[in-house]
Amino acid sequence: MRRLVVLGAGTAGTMVVNRLRPRLPHHAWHITVVEQSDTHYYQPGYLFLPFGTMRPRDVRKPVRATLRHDVDLVTGTIDRVDRDGRTVHLQDGRELPYDYLVIATGTSPRPAETPGLEEALAGGDVHEFFTYAGAMRLAARLADWPGGRFVVHVAEMPIKCPVAPLEMAFLADSFFRERGIRDAVDLTYATPLPGAFTKPVSAELLGSMLTERRIALEPDVVVESIDGDAHVLRSFDGREIPFDLLVTIPVNMGADFVARSGLGDELSYVRVDKQTLLSVDDDRIFAVGDAADTPASKAGSVAHFQVDGFTENFLAHVDGRPMTDLFDGHANCFIESGGGKALLIDFNYETEPLPGTYPLPRVGPMQLLRESRINHLGKLAFRHLYWHVLLPGRRMPVPAHMSMAGKRLPATDGDGGAAVDRPDAPTPVSIVPSFGED
Repeated sequence: MRRLVVLGAGTAGTMVVNRLRPRLPHHAWHITVVEQSDTHYYQPGYLFLPFGTMRPRDVRKPVRATLRHDVDLVTGTIDRVDRDGRTVHLQDGRELPYDYLVIATGTSPRPAETPGLEEALAGGDVHEFFTYAGAMRLAARLADWPGGRFVVHVAEMPIKCPVAPLEMAFLADSFFRERGIRDAVDLTYATPLPGAFTKPVSAELLGSMLTERRIALEPDVVVESIDGDAHVLRSFDGREIPFDLLVTIPVNMGADFVARSGLGDELSYVRVDKQTLLSVDDDRIFAVGDAADTPASKAGSVAHFQVDGFTENFLAHVDGRPMTDLFDGHANCFIESGGGKALLIDFNYETEPLPGTYPLPRVGPMQLLRESRINHLGKLAFRHLYWHVLLPGRRMPVPAHMSMAGKRLPATDGDGGAAVDRPDAPTPVSIVPSFGED
């Protein structure tokens, strides 16, 4: 009997086992999932917890309840992968042999990578919201914060959900307005990027949205240290950004065992072929979702679109056939902009976010790169799709590969004319690096 071991029961790992189990005969395949936590978290909900838009019970479920009953769940912490022996070693001494391995252990914040940050997070004025505990702690602080200098800071790219820091800034602006203290708050967005975002069209729009909301932009901030006692963020170029309340997104990195196993890059993301997700170091190992070093956005939508093609590719690979469903880097992300509105962006390895409609041309109903109420409702509704459609392995009614249908490209007559609908246009090549390469 062949043995498939999946490391991680987060978004990507759960979808992989729930998709593959019905396709792999029980008499021929045994599937084991390894997860260190008993709780599965809906991580997009972390953004809403500080503002009360979602409740703790909305973002948590037992891991066992999200997995098919006919897969084995092992609770434990991974120590390393022995590629020669095809064995996963757990820290408690248990060993799990495998024939094929899927790594889906995601990415996590590492505050210790920034001098002073770990100590500052233990105080009352420096927070993060990329963990459940951090989001809940920030919620308690915001409940009675009187105002002052509020700074949203990104330590380094790539991070999980690149738009989340911008959303935090927009939602904070809206939250303080609703509380009637916006005039008592100086809002600043500090980023290592040269602008509000990485892609020209979306960067211009999002930058103007910061300006409209009186959110100061501090670009090219390469953090040197964070001094929680002095309430100062210091950049290597000599800038000092004072704060009364700092919400920071620490450096994100992959799991430590990836480095110990000789499978990772400098940030412990598994080195893979960006289209097939097969490890470049071992043809018995795949990595999906945030754990992989693909130059795509580290987001749940990417995991979803990857797994759509991964299922067929895995079946082909174990049968010795070529993998033909190649992942194109497709991602789409809602961007909460406050006031009950949101934007939507849709892009891939080669195409930057463009205006238009999604998923259908002209009809939508979602608007691309435009604030709308329906986009906001779509983001809130996605939680239900996540628990009841995506995780169980059911297919979403949207294509896994990015389509140009409904998107608007700039006019190509050289006169700088208005954008035109080009539903059948070829995919344009972006002139800037893809997400994850910043």
